[in-house]
Amino acid sequence: MALDRKYSKSAGDIIKIKSDFFEKNEEMLKLSSHQADALLAQPKRTKCKICHAEIGEGTGQEVLYQSQRMRYFMCPCCGHVNSEYEDNEDFASRVYIDDDYLANYSESDRRKYEKRRDTIYIPKAKFLIDSLEKDGVKKKNIKILDDGAGSGYFVSALRKLGIEQADGIEISEPQVQFANTMNGEDVLTQVDAPDIASIIEKADVNVATFIGVLEHITNLDEVLDALKKNKKIKYIYFSVPMFSMSCFFEAAHQSCYNRHAGGTHTHLFTESSIKYMADSIGFEEYAVWKFGSDMMDLYRMICVSLDQNDNSNLREVFARKFLPMLDELQGVVDRHEEASEIHMIIKRKS
Repeated sequence: MALDRKYSKSAGDIIKIKSDFFEKNEEMLKLSSHQADALLAQPKRTKCKICHAEIGEGTGQEVLYQSQRMRYFMCPCCGHVNSEYEDNEDFASRVYIDDDYLANYSESDRRKYEKRRDTIYIPKAKFLIDSLEKDGVKKKNIKILDDGAGSGYFVSALRKLGIEQADGIEISEPQVQFANTMNGEDVLTQVDAPDIASIIEKADVNVATFIGVLEHITNLDEVLDALKKNKKIKYIYFSVPMFSMSCFFEAAHQSCYNRHAGGTHTHLFTESSIKYMADSIGFEEYAVWKFGSDMMDLYRMICVSLDQNDNSNLREVFARKFLPMLDELQGVVDRHEEASEIHMIIKRKS
């Protein structure tokens, strides 16, 4: 049982920050299609990403669902939702390094950078710090390695909240340079993907964080094993995409960009697959915060569909009626454990 289980947060200014998903649907669809091409070129996945049970058509298993050329299978052992194809190193190099990935996940100046940090990442950092302090870990004793740190937003948020020993590692040199420039100091270090597991295993920290990262790691087994071996790491904080209401909305709106499944999300977590993963490395659930974007996804898809059908005026009426209800509706989804995203802190078992 989690020490702390909380739900929901206001969408606030996130709709404005994520405006590309509304205004550039066709462009985002092209990007997603390119990423799908890269995945479809890989070998078929025959074992579950989490528990390694056999999955796929070769086992006689039925397809759970399909969306934008991607087919998904639910693992009969741990409940994890796996795409039909492997996310191997070739796939990763195509979508994270060769592509202009930074252009889609950064802000061009410090003011916009700080607004994104404060709106999206400060609440996450505060959740982590507050949860650790409830467990008797003083702020001055928190030492964090943020893995797959991207453009450094989470590390920047931690430092702003007083965590002096917070650093990040990231494989993309442009993102590392961008993060360090925006923060005016070296908050991130560039590392090569094959070195990440060994860095984690040797890290002198008590907290490892993976914000929107575990679903992108090709050598997940090695990284999880490194976390298991490094006994200094007492807590792991991660956020991952869940098999959720957004999956149904996306499957029903094939002319809209799939933010949640597809693209670089080649597998989705469930409560049972997260528990299996935590148990396998000697950790257990400590604190949970569920706040999804399912209702925002539904809102976006209806808006895009209305525009596509020459109903832009009706879209404006719909927006006025729906937006005041968005947070309340998402709260219902969150409390029913159907949110598109979970933020979880797991603690090493004593």
